[in-house]
Amino acid sequence: MEWKALGEVGEFIRGGGLQKKDFTENGVGCIHYGQIYTHYGTYANKTKTYVSKDFFNKARKAKTGDLVIATTSENDEDVCKAVAWLGNEDIAVSSDACIYRNDLNPKFVSYFFQTERFQKQKRLHITGTKVRRVNADDLAKLLIPIPHPGEQARIVAILDKFDALTNSLTEGLPREIELRQKQYEYYRDLLLSFPQFPSSGGVPEGRGGKKDVTHD
Repeated sequence: MEWKALGEVGEFIRGGGLQKKDFTENGVGCIHYGQIYTHYGTYANKTKTYVSKDFFNKARKAKTGDLVIATTSENDEDVCKAVAWLGNEDIAVSSDACIYRNDLNPKFVSYFFQTERFQKQKRLHITGTKVRRVNADDLAKLLIPIPHPGEQARIVAILDKFDALTNSLTEGLPREIELRQKQYEYYRDLLLSFPQFPSSGGVPEGRGGKKDVTHD
């Protein structure tokens, strides 16, 4: 297992000029960058909004298995939030977002974007004051672990179970849900905490290093 730059294992494609005024009642699916941190979770197979066929034909498009990433936000937490697109059809993607096309397990990549390992790398490249952003060229420099495809699928299966529990509206009392959320976050980071992480750029070493994930 090794770590590679995102740009080595995939391609970043900038979104197009989709704005909210372009939404239609029905048509072809689209994702606006602001929806990524207000509506979508780790993955999606249906869109919240649509555009006309004519608009779609000229738009930048995400394909099944791509990540759609918000590159702009008013806070650091939401910058680079990603959703894996798992729908059967191509969708239009707005500007201030980018498409990440790769051959990795799309849910694995989306889950990794949520970890502290990724967040620490991301923070080194955030620019702007009121509007915070990370551009696609800098995203391509960030490192991701590349385990065997079977291991990627195993990790995704475990995290999907935690995700279903923590997001269930009928799963017990609020306190139990809060505890499950903390447990999910711990195991997500633990499962995606691979050894031999490069020490450059102030990012912590892997499991067994001085700054590994700890359990509250």
